[in-house]
Order: sequence, then C-alpha cells, then structure tokens
Amino acid sequence: MRRRRPAAVALICSVLLTPAAAAGAAAQGVRGAPGAAAATGAPGGSVPAASAAPAGPAASSGGADPMSLPVIGQSTGTARPEGCAKPSDKGTERTPWAQTVLRPEAAWQLSRGAGVTVAVVGSGVDAASGVLEGRLALGPREYGPGGAGRDCVGHGTFLAGLIAARRQDGTGFAGIAPEARILAVAVTDETGITTPALLAKGIRDAADGGARVIAVAVPVPVGGEDLAGAVRYAGERGALVVAPAGPDATSSGASGGQAFPAAYPEVLAVAGLGPSGAVSNGAGSNGAGANGSGANGGVAGTEAAGPDGRVDLVAPGDALMSVGPGGKGYFTGSGPSFATALVAGTAALVLGYRPELTPAQLLDRLKATAYHPGTLLPDARVGYGTVDPLAAVSAMLPGAPAGAAAPPPARAGTPVAAVEPPAARPGDGQAVAVAGGVFGGVALVGGLGYVLRHGRRRGWQPGRWSS
Repeated sequence: MRRRRPAAVALICSVLLTPAAAAGAAAQGVRGAPGAAAATGAPGGSVPAASAAPAGPAASSGGADPMSLPVIGQSTGTARPEGCAKPSDKGTERTPWAQTVLRPEAAWQLSRGAGVTVAVVGSGVDAASGVLEGRLALGPREYGPGGAGRDCVGHGTFLAGLIAARRQDGTGFAGIAPEARILAVAVTDETGITTPALLAKGIRDAADGGARVIAVAVPVPVGGEDLAGAVRYAGERGALVVAPAGPDATSSGASGGQAFPAAYPEVLAVAGLGPSGAVSNGAGSNGAGANGSGANGGVAGTEAAGPDGRVDLVAPGDALMSVGPGGKGYFTGSGPSFATALVAGTAALVLGYRPELTPAQLLDRLKATAYHPGTLLPDARVGYGTVDPLAAVSAMLPGAPAGAAAPPPARAGTPVAAVEPPAARPGDGQAVAVAGGVFGGVALVGGLGYVLRHGRRRGWQPGRWSS
C-alpha cells in the first residue's frame, strides 16, 4: 500500500483542527435573524447567541404547576375579613417560563447585582422565605401598623423575590439579580392601596436609603408636583425609578389609563407580556385575589389591551412565580407590576457591572439593548422591546465610549453587538477545544516543515510509502 506523505499530513492536521475551529465559531456570538416573535418585541428577534430565545419553558422533573399556586395580587381592592395573605404550602421544581425566556444566568458571570440596592416601594417585604437572607434592609412604613417587614398583601415580597431571590434547593426559581440588596419601603394600606403623597414619600425614602434602582410596585392614576418632585429627587441622588405603565388588571379585567409615576419622562415605564408574547394587562390570574388559585382566575397570557400610558420596555408579566409572605412556599401573579420587577432586576445587573452609569445612561442602555420589535421605535405597545439581561450588561454600544449613554436605534433591527461573558475558568469542553487547537497548530507547523525539508531533497518529486 502506498500513500503520499503530504496528503497524510494534511488529513491529520484537518482532523486535529476541526474541533477547535468549531468551538471558536460557537464562541463568536452574534445576533440572529428576527423571528416570528419580533412583531411583538418578544425574544426571538435580534437574540444574542448566549441568550437565544428557547422553544418553550424548560421541562420539569416534578412539582406543582405554577398555575395551581395561590395568587398574589397588586391589591385586594377591599379589606378581607380573613385578614392578611396566608402563607403558601406549595412548592415547585419547575423553572418559571419568564426565567427560561430571559436567561439571566447568561449574565451572571459578569454580574449578579452585588453591591446594588434595589428599593421595592409597595406593601412591604416579608423575610420569612429566607431567599433574601442577609440582603434585606427595612426602610420606613409610611402608613399603617408595623414596619416595612410586614406585608399583609404579599405583593411587595413577591416582587422582591423576582428581583433578588437566591436559588433554593429543589427549584429552578431565582431572582434576576440574586446578589442585589433589597430595601423595603412600605407605602400602602392593608389592602395594597396608596396615594400620590404616600408614593412620593416612599420614593424619597428609597433615594435617601441609597437605592440605585427604585421599583414602584403600585401606580396611582393621578400625579402632582409632589410626586414629580420625588422622581426628580431620586434622579439627583443617582437612582433610576422603574414603574408599571398601568395598573394590574382587576377581577373584571379593567385596566388602562395613565399611570404615575410611569407617565413622567425620567421614569422607565414597563408593560407585561404573556407566554404567547402578546402584551397583557394580567387579567388572567389576578382575578382570584391574593389567596385565590390561578386555575380559578383563568389562564394567564390574555391578549387584553395593555396600559394606555407610555411604554418604554416590556418583560414577562403573566403567570410569574415567586415567594410570598409567611413561609417558604410559592405563589403566582400577573400584571405590569410583576414585569417591572424583572426590569428592575436587570437594571441591578447592569449597575453591578457598570456602577458608573447615571440614571439617564442606564435608562438609555436598557432601551438600546432590548429585543427590538419589527416596527419603528418606540412602538406604541411595546416601546423599545423586551428587556435583555445579557445584552444590557455586556453590549458595546455603537459610537459610545465605555459607560456612556447611547440613544436607542432609530429603527427596529439595528444590530447591537453583544460581548459574550468570559467563563470564570474553562470547562472540560472548552479545555479540550483549546488543547486541540494548540496541538493542531503545532502539528500543522511540524508537518509543513517536514514537507519543505524532504521536498527539497527529492527535487520536489512526490514521495511514496513502500509496502
């Protein structure tokens, strides 16, 4: 049998280099082509490789369906004769659909929100679940008995979990920024109702407490100079205010109308999406009240009209899962206020990696790095699109120096380059690919040297193996 030496060398080099080349290509994350979901701003269009939108929620190995969990609402509307929200005794091993879509863990190698304080201005935050251990500070309660650690409605606790809950054993649930600190500021009565004056006090309390992000849990239908002044005060103190673009739906499905403080231009206004990618007001699961069942409240993800006010960003807002007051069980909830918590958590991730950003720069970055809809921006229903945690943290914005604000693209589909987060240390697969590339390079150089040296000796006549 006879073989040509150059052919053998080329074959060996090709085999050695192929795995490394494939690994290198996979590491060059680029935005994909817009998908069908791009029309509503849902993940699927302009998706970074590391956070590409999945086909659907992750499969579960067991546990309760989130829609069978007791429901937490933004408010109860009227006083409950049975008192405050009861603890949940239900758990689940499932990874919530919102977490599967947003994939915040793709950004966790760069930031988990450590060192960033997010204020939840609402009904209070109960620490009983333990998911905020060591990271919960209690601010003032501006109305009603007790302190900010008492949460009769459960809504503030739920939002705090969406923002910063650490992952617990046996469940896929975690907050968007699991190392961020939470500052609880209570401004509602026992039923979750507040006023512009109380909300203004709460925003000022949050800014004075060192919050870099202020998540307003309960909007009000009218503003006023006091509330507008509180928003300006927060900005001067270095805090971005994030608020629902409208109220969560009532049991009748009624929602819409202008909402404050989201109507103010300095505030990041957020609307919610259902699992289908349609904008929703959360009518599906909040109708049952704070102690109801999601199954009784209807299927979340309704395509009811969203808020009538300005929308800057959207995020998953229907059939979300989080912790509640009184224990370690889980609840479900729907509405723009829940989407607000996910955006606030993303803002904490960004500040954990880019602490030098001003509130205006942070606002611009979150808009510029969103999954843009296939329309002129801002879109009337989804604003600049769906928040993207990985791109918000890692993207190098075109034409802007590091840390500087960049205006959102003027038209949908404008590419935003995303930088893949480096691994803390190479995993087994990465180590094999790197070793293969190095060894392949050495083999290629050695092979070329062999061919040149022996080619000259033979006057460049083909050599042959003898058998």
